[in-house]
Amino acid sequence: MSEATPLIRVELLSQPELLAPVRAMLTSLSERLGFDEVETGHLALAVDEALANLAETAQDFADRKKGTKAKDGDQVVFDFVGKVDGEAFEGGTAEDYPLVLGSNSFIPGFEDGLLKVKAGDEKDVTVTFPAEYQAEHLAGKEAVFSCKIKEVRGAKTPTMDDELAKKFGAEDLEALKSQISERLEAEYAGASRAITKRALLDALDKAVSFDLPTTLVEAEANQIAHQLWHEENPDVQGHDHPEINPTDEHNTLAQRRVKLGLLLADIGQKAEVKVTDSEMTQAIMNQARQYPGQEREFFEFVQQNQQMQQQMRAPIFEDKVVDYIVELAQVTDKEISKDDLQKAVEALEEE
Repeated sequence: MSEATPLIRVELLSQPELLAPVRAMLTSLSERLGFDEVETGHLALAVDEALANLAETAQDFADRKKGTKAKDGDQVVFDFVGKVDGEAFEGGTAEDYPLVLGSNSFIPGFEDGLLKVKAGDEKDVTVTFPAEYQAEHLAGKEAVFSCKIKEVRGAKTPTMDDELAKKFGAEDLEALKSQISERLEAEYAGASRAITKRALLDALDKAVSFDLPTTLVEAEANQIAHQLWHEENPDVQGHDHPEINPTDEHNTLAQRRVKLGLLLADIGQKAEVKVTDSEMTQAIMNQARQYPGQEREFFEFVQQNQQMQQQMRAPIFEDKVVDYIVELAQVTDKEISKDDLQKAVEALEEE
């Protein structure tokens, strides 16, 4: 279970007495912290790779030399009539159909049957429909497709230039590169932040130890157990299910989350970290977009619901506290490749 869920819960911000055991543990805490802040380079290479991928999606085909045999990746343009037990069946006939060999868009075996054909060839291709084919009257039956080959075309990847960039909605190639660069930078920044935050939380967890409120740990363990159970049983709604008891793993995670939540809440209060009105408004607007056509109603609902406001404020507050600690801590920048960054994010998601 990841720690994407905010560690700082509403009760930690509204009940200062819960933070009392933490006070004495925070002296010179930042001086004892040390972790890597991940950055990623090679952005230019990633932009070039993205451009190449876009060019492939705009791939076109050109006639190959007369007499050339079709190979995997070529486009064959042909007429065909499919028959089962000697009778043509509905949906089994087409003219000037463009089929890319190797695309697996036809039933298994059909595309292999067109390998090495040439323009002007006529060929019968015999295949068997899968037993689970959606058309039940054809499922599991043998069919013969009489094919007349009209053209064999080779793949032609276009050059990424201003004209092709316009097809992707950009003014020119440089504008498209800029758009891709901005998107990648945002993705890398988000991934880098997630890894940095995890490193920070691990460092905090090791640096500080204190007695935790038993009621908070028990409540957190129960919530973790219930959340994971419902994720594994998505069809069950509400509380109509057997009793769910937290495991040792749930209790261990609950202790970590409560400790870190208390720490971050107290550090934030001591540093006078505040969530501004503009930050709250932006967060509400972002969440309101999940309800197209009902944005105003959602905005008004949040404005009138104090508990909802606190639930939305908590993760913003937590992120600002993390930024505050990162500025104070002993941080070592570490440049890694895009692939290594992706692997690190996937490792976090698997935990």
